[in-house]
Amino acid sequence: MPIVDILEQNCSLYGNETALVEINPQVTENRRVTWKEYNLIEANPTTHYRREITWNVFNEKANRFANLLTSRGIKKGDKVAILLMNCLEWLPIYFGILKTGALAVPLNFRYASDEIKYCLDLAEVDILVFGPEFIGRVEEICDDISKNRLLFFVGSNCPTFAEDYVSLTANCSSSFNRIGLTDDDYAAIYFSSGTTGFPKAILHKHRALMHSCRVEQNHHGQTHNDIFLCIPPLYHTGAKMHWFGSFLVGAKSVLLKGTDPKTILKAVSQEHCTIVWLLVPWAQDILDAIDRGDVRLEDYELDQWRLMHIGAQPVPQSLIARWKKIFPNHDYDTNYGLSESIGPGAVHLGIENIHKVGAIGKAGFGWQTRIVDEKHNDVKQGEVGELAIKGPGVMDCYYNDPKATAEVLSDGWLFTGDMAMEDEDGFIFLVDRKKDVVISGGENIYPVQIEDFIRTNDAVKDVAVIGVPDPRLGETTLAAIEVKEGYTLTEDEVNQFCLKLPRYKRPHRIVFMEIPRNPTGKIEKPKLRKLFGSDELVAAQNKG
Repeated sequence: MPIVDILEQNCSLYGNETALVEINPQVTENRRVTWKEYNLIEANPTTHYRREITWNVFNEKANRFANLLTSRGIKKGDKVAILLMNCLEWLPIYFGILKTGALAVPLNFRYASDEIKYCLDLAEVDILVFGPEFIGRVEEICDDISKNRLLFFVGSNCPTFAEDYVSLTANCSSSFNRIGLTDDDYAAIYFSSGTTGFPKAILHKHRALMHSCRVEQNHHGQTHNDIFLCIPPLYHTGAKMHWFGSFLVGAKSVLLKGTDPKTILKAVSQEHCTIVWLLVPWAQDILDAIDRGDVRLEDYELDQWRLMHIGAQPVPQSLIARWKKIFPNHDYDTNYGLSESIGPGAVHLGIENIHKVGAIGKAGFGWQTRIVDEKHNDVKQGEVGELAIKGPGVMDCYYNDPKATAEVLSDGWLFTGDMAMEDEDGFIFLVDRKKDVVISGGENIYPVQIEDFIRTNDAVKDVAVIGVPDPRLGETTLAAIEVKEGYTLTEDEVNQFCLKLPRYKRPHRIVFMEIPRNPTGKIEKPKLRKLFGSDELVAAQNKG
């Protein structure tokens, strides 16, 4: 069934129960604010700390937005982009889009203005919905992007180049005449990138979204009484598809703005959260704060917390060993997936397999896996090959890119580009990434984008960017730079030059050297990785 049917079901069963809570620790007032109160104080949003909505209000907000969209001519197959930080409006907007039969197109909040425009054009987006954090970036490109699309602003003090979402939806009906949707209708476009660093638009059907709901609930056994703490951004398939497990059973979820250890533990304690999905650096920060004495566990109510799971990047074995010493009663799990496979769960460790920490697990619920050679023949157990996955969550295609689609899809199998091996017990271990994407704190960073920028410096002859081990983020970026003869360049000068890049794309380390290239002219990044710490990374992950 289409995923919007679950929302209707939750309203029928749990209409007056809390569906979503938003907590913003950046403001000081700690009082509960209902949606009606929020509308009254929208002009001064800094006066509140916590907001919540019921399933009925969730559905009404989705219906209001769906009616607004249809009044502006949006129909089945059109596309509506979402550029918002995590907030109480995010998911009702997402489901309002789906109710119309249009496709939801979430955008990475880290995108610079040129990347926003590129993605809007690539996905052929008709409407952009954006929040106050993005006014400057959208204003830079509004003359270009507003020629053939509408701009809706979510927040107070709507800029002149956009329309006010709050006032527009307030005048729309809270009921919506359903349109016919099936599992085979298109539902969403998510963005990923290949080795070139240019985003690809990943097209998914309602069938894939529904499968992600069932996979997550099967893996982690969410019940209606569970409470999920969601910290990562909702544009990311990982965050949303983990939430889908709670959504399927009508369970309450908490959207937390903030990753400080005390903030996380306070939210778990006050909201009585039972399931928390963390990234490696956040888990490490919690453990380090406990070790330093900055956090006292006796100050928090944590007995109800039953599951901590991690995804989006390799998980050091030493981290989980430390976690289990402090939280011996916690179940632990990890999942593997891609946006092309509608996020996490294609491969799944399982809470019963903590003795296999280091592996990503076995095929997840409803999924199949293979490890293959370059000709797509299965390799022998214990040999390294490319991981391929197959299941109802595999993307339909890369939107308007048949060439790229053909490179990764064959007979229903998605070839992930990740190199892996299977041990004698059938558990899959990632060995290396075939692509050069750097995963830092759960975010993908594309070296070619940084390389292209640094090459614009007149003193640079050649440059290579790689991921290097980092105890907190998993990886950070290192830029190896070869300086032109007759020029000089210092580390401070490079750092100053890179201030033009978004913060997350700026190299963390700079070295000067001759860039190794093979006879065909390709940069030999494996040599650089070996030189700057791949062995160190393996040792760090296995320590303890």
